[in-house]
Amino acid sequence: PYTLTPPRGMLSLPNRIVVAPMCQYQAIDGLAQDWHLAHWTTLLNSGAGLMIIEATAVTPEGRITPHCLGLWDDATANALGDYLTRARRLAPPVPVCIQLAHAGRKASSEVPWRGGQLIRPENGGWRPLGPSALPHLPDEPPPLEMSLADIERVRQAFVDAARRAQALGIDAIELHAAHGYLLHQFLSPLANQRQDAYGGDFAGRTRLLMEVFAQVRAVFDGAVGVRLSGTDWVEGGWDEGQSIALAKALRAAKADFVHVSSAGVSPLQKIPLGPLYQVPLARAVRAGSGLTTMAVGLITEPHEAESVLQQGDADLVALARAF
Repeated sequence: PYTLTPPRGMLSLPNRIVVAPMCQYQAIDGLAQDWHLAHWTTLLNSGAGLMIIEATAVTPEGRITPHCLGLWDDATANALGDYLTRARRLAPPVPVCIQLAHAGRKASSEVPWRGGQLIRPENGGWRPLGPSALPHLPDEPPPLEMSLADIERVRQAFVDAARRAQALGIDAIELHAAHGYLLHQFLSPLANQRQDAYGGDFAGRTRLLMEVFAQVRAVFDGAVGVRLSGTDWVEGGWDEGQSIALAKALRAAKADFVHVSSAGVSPLQKIPLGPLYQVPLARAVRAGSGLTTMAVGLITEPHEAESVLQQGDADLVALARAF
């Protein structure tokens, strides 16, 4: 068993295995569908100690694709709450976490099986936002550089989504600051070349995430953590040392956990893909920060997951493909 201790109570997990968030691309206008009822019911019956709901957009333009799940208004909250309540009735009690996300410049994309490329407004997409007017791929049009008013609106959207999550009885929130999506874009100098308070040095690039975290922490009673890309796998990008420094800051701000993944912000990334390839990043963040750490990434065999725990590489192990 494992216990997280947010400021207003404990969250006890029956074991240290976590269902990692997996995008399903089955929502309609952000609304959960019958697919989610079947999907969540299966995962809640898996035996895992915690289930994390897929990346859930806090604004319509924050969706990765037009088919992504949302939690930005009463309609999306009611749909998600209805299906989640029904799924939980069909399973043993299992704590549920939701990953709140904004895709930033990687929004308005096709689903993976249609290539995952940017959908332009004339083809039914929308103009994405980003910290700077830098496209993710060189042949894409640049996103709109976010104004201070845009930043405030998105920050408030995370807070509003957190309030909705609490009203739905969700036990934990994971803020998505990995895989090249908006909060990661602000962290990485590869995507963030702003000259104001939200760019430049480490303090500037981490400012938005720390503000979002603090404001979500203030309104949500359950556990709150962050998913990070431990490194961009690109020279001059976000790296392990900055991840450790950020995890220390998050721990001081009363984060309950950090979920260490990698990559996603640049097509120049050189990923050493293989079993357990991200576990060293989790080990380093855990050792350097003392924050409860979740390892993830090509952990597919039971003995691999157990070895992560026995060697002290992480406190929790997240699996996706295995489930």
